[in-house]
Amino acid sequence: MKILSYVGKFLDQPRLVNGLNRSMPFILVGGAGVVIAKQTSESKNKAKTFTKETATLLGVVGSSLLAVKGLKVGKTQIFKGLIEGKKELISNEVIDGFSKTVKDKEVKDILEKAKTKMLALGNIKKLMEHAKKNPEGQNFMDKFIPSPKDINSKEILGEIKRLSLIGLIPVLGGIAGGTLGDKLTSEKWKKKVPDKLKEGFYQYFANIFLCNVGAGAALAAVEILEAKKVIKASKATRAIAMTAGILGVGVFGGSAIANLIGQKVINPMFCKGKKHGKIYEERVPDALDISLHVDDTASVGVLSGFKWVEPALPILYSVSGYRAGIGYRTKKDA
Repeated sequence: MKILSYVGKFLDQPRLVNGLNRSMPFILVGGAGVVIAKQTSESKNKAKTFTKETATLLGVVGSSLLAVKGLKVGKTQIFKGLIEGKKELISNEVIDGFSKTVKDKEVKDILEKAKTKMLALGNIKKLMEHAKKNPEGQNFMDKFIPSPKDINSKEILGEIKRLSLIGLIPVLGGIAGGTLGDKLTSEKWKKKVPDKLKEGFYQYFANIFLCNVGAGAALAAVEILEAKKVIKASKATRAIAMTAGILGVGVFGGSAIANLIGQKVINPMFCKGKKHGKIYEERVPDALDISLHVDDTASVGVLSGFKWVEPALPILYSVSGYRAGIGYRTKKDA
């Protein structure tokens, strides 16, 4: 299991996290460009498809970037981004101070490299093995790559709110962008709005919000059991419990709740007289929905204190935003 601790430290390097944060907007924009190009090339009406896809993905990507980076006009901060910006790097003075206590030339070379570059996994392994030999080394590693912070049930509520907003905003952006695209290319655009709203609810409840709630509820339960000395929870125990909460509340319950909202709330408002059969008559979980739950694994990482997974969340949630924007429905789009 030592290799996992080495990998964890490697991934949590501030330089690596900062690099991922810088890359995320380019990945979002590049991915959107690929989707637009693919959909347009496969369409018979290329101009119409290009307009619809561009409007939809502008809504998704634009809202995702606003959520992550925030909005600042001049010197006025309208609202702050929902993902932590640049992580603070350890000072060269601290590195030099620790280096003076080191006799191993290889370790000294690694420390010198750490002043300007991201370290390779092998370098991290060597540093951690050296650090275990003395308290000074352990103290240095805690400053160089801070260990994940264990958050309690009160703190996790704020994290769930933040993660859920990061997921909600691109879904809303997708619905807005998709609706604009339809309006620009079709006179019957209003008929497509209900599907977008239903898919938006489905993506948010089934693939984002309730999964985060399930993870938080499971972690709170672990905390209660730990307080009563029923169990002694390690990081692995907490992660397993949160994954179980995701499966129980989000994956199995979220899709049913989202479909009920579509049938009982959205359809009566926009599709009067429409009759309903089974709860999954027009939307069942499909392969992409299941694969999208990789973002829940990322959420578990964030709630467990690992910050390196955060830059991936806007990319994963943007897939949900896009599906909401095109109003995906299993029954007619399978």
